[in-house]
Amino acid sequence: MAAIPEKADVAVIGSGATGLAAAVTLAEGGAKVIVFEKQRSLGGTSNFFQGTFAVESALQRERYVDYTCDQAFKNTMDYSHWRANPRLVRAIVNESGPTIAWLQEQGVVFIEATINMPESPLTYHTIKGKGEAVVKALVDQAKSKGVTVLPGTPVVSILKEGGKITGVVAESDGEEVEVAVKAVVIASGGYANNKEWIKKYTGFELGTEITPVGNTGKTGDGIRMAWEAGAAEDGIETIEMFRVGPVGDEFPMGCNLEQATAQPDLWITAKGERFCDETITFWDTPVGNAQARYKKHGYTFSILDDSIVQRLMEQGLDKGVGIEYPPGYKLTNLRKEIEAALDNGSKEVFAADSLEELAAQIEVDPAVLRATVDEYNGYCAQGWDELFAKDRRYLRPLVGPKFYAVRGRAVFLGTMGGIKVNGDLEVLDKKDEVIPGLYAGGFDAGGMYGDSYPIKSSSGLASSFALNSGRIAAKSALRYLGK
Repeated sequence: MAAIPEKADVAVIGSGATGLAAAVTLAEGGAKVIVFEKQRSLGGTSNFFQGTFAVESALQRERYVDYTCDQAFKNTMDYSHWRANPRLVRAIVNESGPTIAWLQEQGVVFIEATINMPESPLTYHTIKGKGEAVVKALVDQAKSKGVTVLPGTPVVSILKEGGKITGVVAESDGEEVEVAVKAVVIASGGYANNKEWIKKYTGFELGTEITPVGNTGKTGDGIRMAWEAGAAEDGIETIEMFRVGPVGDEFPMGCNLEQATAQPDLWITAKGERFCDETITFWDTPVGNAQARYKKHGYTFSILDDSIVQRLMEQGLDKGVGIEYPPGYKLTNLRKEIEAALDNGSKEVFAADSLEELAAQIEVDPAVLRATVDEYNGYCAQGWDELFAKDRRYLRPLVGPKFYAVRGRAVFLGTMGGIKVNGDLEVLDKKDEVIPGLYAGGFDAGGMYGDSYPIKSSSGLASSFALNSGRIAAKSALRYLGK
């Protein structure tokens, strides 16, 4: 491990997309930078994103995409019912196009500007090698520009004197080391793994009622340190809700069973009742929000039969699952995966020769499940969902001869706030005054979202907010440093 310098211009807390984008931008501006990362590896959740949001990029112009920053701003704000910080949203939207060009300069290769949700604008810029390639490119650029990168070296406190940031205290090999800095960028990735905070701020029991996906070691350290330095709270209760299929080592990400569970067929609660228009699965956030109403159990069920299984195998997906599994992708291994799960005594996948038998297996009142399926089949027969107005194209009856239930888990992809910032990503105190030298971005910063992630109007916004908030915070810090 590299030695910890005694001083620098800026300390960046976290090595995800936010922290790395900030570090490279700062180094380009002539600042001496240290990146502190609590984990032994770099990049965190940023290694996994597939694309990023941008507007008015060169890739969009190549496809004659007529979608402007003005439109993106208004759509994002409207989605939040104007609960988001409009100056922050505008800054991120405006910066998003130039950031694509900047990333290309760093060695990131983009594939195309596309969509990953139906009816969405073409804002999703897919990346060759996914987020892992972005992390590698930015780490390489940071090191080549003289940035000190310290994995396995958490910051435990931020020092402040006379109202200004003066340093940080880092932990190395069990010892605390004080480092003098003039500015700090907080980019620690939120608090998705903090059981106490999840319960306090969102109302969910972590691990039973809701599960974080792709998050490790995110305990809210950056948010806590900002609050201790006088920062105000903003958006701490917002999480990126989602729904996935069966959970466990026997169900790897992208397996056929996971994809089958995401399709717009019949969904029921743990009590056997239908709870939504299942086509909201095309836009991940709404289905996550719908499932969140049933947090007592932390799951719902997708109900399938042999006809649905066969259709998914022969005709493929209605709803694509990420870029790798687009609509029409055939689940050729679905029946094999179902049989394997049953043979292994899975508690996530169930099969029966009757609805009554299936109900007993999933601990649902047989009369309730029968009534739910009969009602749903009636809607399918008449081509009109009288209850939830589901698109008739996806009204497909359950007729057997075998019936299946696959558990759909309530999950979230990250927390989405905590520290109050302005449009320049400067941290604000409880009087809305700037704390000189303190900046925050990514999942630590509040104000970008209302109560939900705007995936339909702004696909790829989470990764984009991470990257662009880091860049904007860095530019603000450079002005503060006089560079």
